[in-house]
Amino acid sequence: MNQVISLPLADPGTPVISSPTAYLRWVGKGQWRTLVVAICFGIVWLVSQALFPAAMGKAIDEGIIGGDTRSLLRWCAILVGLVTVSAFSGVLRHRYAVVNWMQGAFRSAQLVGHKAADTGEALTRAIPTGDVVATVSSDSMRIGGLYDMLARFAGSVVSYVVVALILIKASTPLGLVVLVGVPVLVGCLTFIVRPLQARQLAQREESGKLIGLGADTVAGLRVLRGIGGEQTFLSRYAVQSQSVREVGNRVAGYQAALDAAQVLLPGLFVLVVVWLGARFAIDGQITAGQLVAFYGYTAFLVIPLRNATEMVDRATRAHIGARKLTRVLAVQPDQVEGASTQPLPAGPARLHDPVSQVTIEPGQFTAVVSARPEDSAALADRLGRFGANETDVRLDGTRLADAPLADVRRRIVVSENEPRLFTGTLRDELDPWGEHDDATILEALSVASGDDVLEALPAGLDNEVEERGRAFSGGQRQRLALTRALLTGAETLVLVEPTSAVDAHTEARIAGRLTAARRGRTTVVMSASPLLLDQADHVVFLRDGTVAAAGPHDRLMTEHPDYRRTVVRGEED
Repeated sequence: MNQVISLPLADPGTPVISSPTAYLRWVGKGQWRTLVVAICFGIVWLVSQALFPAAMGKAIDEGIIGGDTRSLLRWCAILVGLVTVSAFSGVLRHRYAVVNWMQGAFRSAQLVGHKAADTGEALTRAIPTGDVVATVSSDSMRIGGLYDMLARFAGSVVSYVVVALILIKASTPLGLVVLVGVPVLVGCLTFIVRPLQARQLAQREESGKLIGLGADTVAGLRVLRGIGGEQTFLSRYAVQSQSVREVGNRVAGYQAALDAAQVLLPGLFVLVVVWLGARFAIDGQITAGQLVAFYGYTAFLVIPLRNATEMVDRATRAHIGARKLTRVLAVQPDQVEGASTQPLPAGPARLHDPVSQVTIEPGQFTAVVSARPEDSAALADRLGRFGANETDVRLDGTRLADAPLADVRRRIVVSENEPRLFTGTLRDELDPWGEHDDATILEALSVASGDDVLEALPAGLDNEVEERGRAFSGGQRQRLALTRALLTGAETLVLVEPTSAVDAHTEARIAGRLTAARRGRTTVVMSASPLLLDQADHVVFLRDGTVAAAGPHDRLMTEHPDYRRTVVRGEED
């Protein structure tokens, strides 16, 4: 038991995502042992309850009407035994049902988490962030709910068959009514379930849009306040909220009809069976004890009927959730391993991008200036083998696209201009692999001029970083991200606008310390800052995404007016 509730799962497995049904079947196979145990307890739980009326009927016929005290006591003891078995198996059924729910839900949530980590921006380009959040928080829970319900549903099916056989043996007409009537009643529910499923799917779509809008608003709250756009986004959120309310009202009508059917249909069924049983008792076809038992059977059958109705509802919700989840899991990362891989050349090597004609010499501090910043950012993505488009960037003749992706990530590290910080301690944030001691981390912080950031934290390196690092300013986040990049010790370090959010004095310190710290290793900086350009061994100027000029910063400032205008404009900005 300790093994089956060890969550999160060490390995959620490789899912089958060809269809929602195939995915649900795969999840079930992954936890078949606990499903079988839960189903067994579910069958014992409900079958023991189904036999209550039989014991009561025998006690009435043989003990009370027949005047046999010993038979009365025997059947009473059997009834107590059935109650005990039902209670014991019910507890275990519930326990394993919860285990199945948690396994199904956590497995699905973990798969989405792993997919988000593997695909990165490719996922949010394909599916809105709000939809991904809703898949984890809502859809995975609905998928788990299906496996929670399976034990009760299996017990309902078996107990229904047991009751039908008992009734047929006692009275063939009544038995046939039960045998045929229950499937007919469940079939009637399809007229409600099908339109309900369509409306639930529409509600899920609108809810995902609302969550996405909320997530985007929170992420850009500072910008919104800066430009006075809060009211515009508030109006958009209100409009979308009303759309969710409207589709929710449409779902509520059919959901209410389904809930009403859970009461009405079993009630009508009980009424018909009891009426027929009373007629048979009056005609002498069945005994008084059998009549009481028949009423007990029909009252009991309300449980299987409601369970069947709930199973239909759970299956509908799980199928919708699985459809959304398989859509997320079908997204492919921008970069995947090819059919064959070639090892990267050992030691420092020349990096060449044929698109821009930029060549990065090993061991140098190279700065890239672009009249359009998006061109230099795109170059950084190509140099690090990021982005959706496969490139022909080569490291001493070996295409990065042909090399193992893990080797590329180890040898070439790209630090983007919008640093991403995660929750956890600052030490884990800066050194996620735990490879460095505090002295090394502090040294890297000093290079990034982040000493003051650390001094302001009460717990120092053990201080907790809030979500997205929102407690830090933009300049502080940049310096922490630079520290993290430096601690990788990468052979080639590509930095995109690493000092754009800091003041000139801090930027000057970083430029000098960065040059000294990275001496002898390849460093590429995408920036138009004169303070960084002064430290560069080599400067490349891009116009329209290709090399327009290259050389020392001072010479380019003198000989190339376009370069000078770009640098001066960047300095003014």
